[in-house]
Amino acid sequence: MIRKVWVLCVAILFLSCNETKKENVQVDLKPTTTVEEFKNFDWLLGKWKRLNEEEGKATFEHWEKISKTEYSGIGFTMQNGDTIKQENIGLVKVGKQWDLVVKVPEETQSVTFKGVAHAADQFMCENNTIDFPNKIKYWKHGDNMHAMVSGGEMKIQFEFEKIK
Repeated sequence: MIRKVWVLCVAILFLSCNETKKENVQVDLKPTTTVEEFKNFDWLLGKWKRLNEEEGKATFEHWEKISKTEYSGIGFTMQNGDTIKQENIGLVKVGKQWDLVVKVPEETQSVTFKGVAHAADQFMCENNTIDFPNKIKYWKHGDNMHAMVSGGEMKIQFEFEKIK
């Protein structure tokens, strides 16, 4: 039941935006071997606003560093002054990998995406036990942060600019 509700909530969140891209975005990632190979994910820090959001909506992410092994984020979408979607996001070091943990208010449990690849300014996590999304990628390009969620043939790309 939880899985069905989670999939429904995520599908609504991601299908509500106009920007569904089926093009293959190249993100050069290497398999995760050791955490020590890179310094941190501090490029995530700060407040971000989505540039490619559906008209009439505004989507934001806010990331903070909790410790050397944990980052905490919140993502939310607003429409007409009301929050219509929200998710808590965490990037947590587990052993020698970094996992992305996502929790929506409608669910009692979070969903973990295992870290499978990383580079200095990008990472990818997967969870093949759910239908969509089962891959989440984040990367920095210039001053902007990008994210892509995908599952099967469906890919949705997000582009964010930092709010000063």
